[in-house]
Amino acid sequence: MSNLDFEKIYLNQSKVSGRFRLAGSGLGWKAAANAGGSATKAQPFLLSSDELSSAQWSRGSRGWELRIQTKNKGVVRLDGFDQQDFNQLKNELQRSYSIQLDHKEHSLRGWNWGNTDLARNEIIFQVNGKPAFELPYQHIGNSNLANKNEVTVEMNLMEANQDIAGDELVEVKFYIPGTVGGETVKNENGEEEVNSEESKASIFYEQLKEKADIGQVTGETIASFTDILFLTPRGRYDIDMFESSLRLRGKTYDHKVQYRQIERIFSLPKPDGMHHLMILQINPPLRQGQTPYGFLVLQLTNDEELEIDINLTEEDFQGKYKDKLNKRYDQQAHTVLSHVFRGLTDRRIIVPGSFSSKSGQAAVSCSLKVNEGYLYLLERNFLFVTKPTVYIPYSEVQQVSISRAGDNIATNRTFDLEIVMKNGTNSVTFANISKDEQSLIESFLKEKGIRVRNLDAEEKARIAAQLRDVADDSDDGDVNMGSADEDESPDEDFNGSEDSDDDVAEEFDSDASMSDDDDDNSNQPPTKKAKI
Repeated sequence: MSNLDFEKIYLNQSKVSGRFRLAGSGLGWKAAANAGGSATKAQPFLLSSDELSSAQWSRGSRGWELRIQTKNKGVVRLDGFDQQDFNQLKNELQRSYSIQLDHKEHSLRGWNWGNTDLARNEIIFQVNGKPAFELPYQHIGNSNLANKNEVTVEMNLMEANQDIAGDELVEVKFYIPGTVGGETVKNENGEEEVNSEESKASIFYEQLKEKADIGQVTGETIASFTDILFLTPRGRYDIDMFESSLRLRGKTYDHKVQYRQIERIFSLPKPDGMHHLMILQINPPLRQGQTPYGFLVLQLTNDEELEIDINLTEEDFQGKYKDKLNKRYDQQAHTVLSHVFRGLTDRRIIVPGSFSSKSGQAAVSCSLKVNEGYLYLLERNFLFVTKPTVYIPYSEVQQVSISRAGDNIATNRTFDLEIVMKNGTNSVTFANISKDEQSLIESFLKEKGIRVRNLDAEEKARIAAQLRDVADDSDDGDVNMGSADEDESPDEDFNGSEDSDDDVAEEFDSDASMSDDDDDNSNQPPTKKAKI
């Protein structure tokens, strides 16, 4: 047969277009040479004719879409066709591969209530018998039964070598009410018994796990750890570690974490002297219901030991992991976990640095709002654990302010440490830190080049400066107000007369002599002078 080519076709929502070809041996797609730098990320795609199962034609985001169902490789989507290409594709698929190209219309009602069909390669959500959307199983990373009637479906992250256009779907929730069972039936002995009642959501969840192979990771388990205590999210989980991902299996939730999601790994002794913490910072975070978890906090006891054998063939071990892992471990649990995580994820393990508290610990006890925890001062960042876990790099800190560190009895035991970020819009305050740690924290932060302000000391200095200014002003501006001991010269300009003395005596002195008129009326009470 002659090859049939189509230009400007997009494979699986890629950003770059390319050439799509139908040949006798199968299908092929290759990014266009003039697609720019993004074309280097788009690898050529080949699909043999033996893998073709069925094909559908429908409207797409860039025109018309050819959707190919395969036997073992999921769904292949090719977008960007013109409407007149339908007949050519239909004839070629029928003649070369004996596959009928079906025209399928999507529901455009916008309803969120319909039926789910677990097909061979994808979930099809139908409204009035028409598909509203499809979720390929190959894109589903995890699923959880959130409650009795709700199933959460989490999508896989975009692969590092993909260059997907537009937004990326992260999560879908299906609300499936109702139950099945609970009916009275007769068993083999003719006796009546009641079937166990089960929610429709749990049935859908189990079927989806089977169809999408959720919980089954490609490849053999390299290392497994059972019954590990997690402080965040709370519970005990089994950890199965594979070549490129790990799986957490709990009583209620199962999670798949790809190693490239893990940004940092901390291994820190807890100041209580009995436990050790391992903290995984992951992005994007795990979700349980509406709660995201950007940090996974594992707690191990110091006296707990692990003995495991790494499940690798000699060839794989020598070729990939010889310098990263040991064949066998028999050490403290936190040491084994740290070494295995470092070897499989290629992430550096962050441990305590040079800071040491008064008691010789790597952290100080404090509180964040109403939550008590520990603040670690590491070489490049602050880290508060356990709830909520807060990570603050020193590079993002504008200054650190120390307050409430006065000398009076009420406040001399603890102080507050406020971290102001460089963006100037927010700050984080760690309260109730022992005052014994103040000088150690101040000196450590100054060594790291962080500006430290002691607000109480600045206030005292301000008050002392104001008092000195007032004292200086009083010394410079003295005024001689006179003194009783100093000699006073008589006022020679003033000459008092006897008449004036009489007038004063007459007005104020009760013993002053009366006038003649007063003598005549001595028996009468004196009249008051009118006030002017």
